[in-house]
Amino acid sequence: MTKNQTPKTKGFTLFIAIAVTATLLFVSTGIVSIALKEAFLTSASRESQYAFYAADTGIECAIYWDVKNPSGVSAFATSSASQINCNQNAANTVNPVPNVVGSSAVSVFTLTFLPDLYCAVVTVTKSETSSATKIESLGYNTCDPGNPRRVERAVRVTY
Repeated sequence: MTKNQTPKTKGFTLFIAIAVTATLLFVSTGIVSIALKEAFLTSASRESQYAFYAADTGIECAIYWDVKNPSGVSAFATSSASQINCNQNAANTVNPVPNVVGSSAVSVFTLTFLPDLYCAVVTVTKSETSSATKIESLGYNTCDPGNPRRVERAVRVTY
């Protein structure tokens, strides 16, 4: 302690340093917390998009086989069974060749999208009394039902 310092000012610099450090620590903790929440939301949004795209692809496949079937008759006709395949190639042998659909009012088939782990469950409902068709496709970002991060998105078409 120099001659000009009094006991009241001793340690004041240390107090200011601790206060500034504590303030910076609180601010940086808040910024890190916000950044982690943003990263989680971004990841959830991406997984939701994957599920939606899987559902949309399932709808497109069903509409193709219902409306544009090369045989000229809907593959989902209630009077006869048909064989269809969607997303079948050498890299994706999980999808059964072919899916058997039709011959009843409700047809259900599943698509997987390898090498990605996305899948879709498509249900086509034909009315036997009218020409109404309802297609519902449930898309998933993962085919594992036990995955806690599994996201489901649905697309429904009625015509």
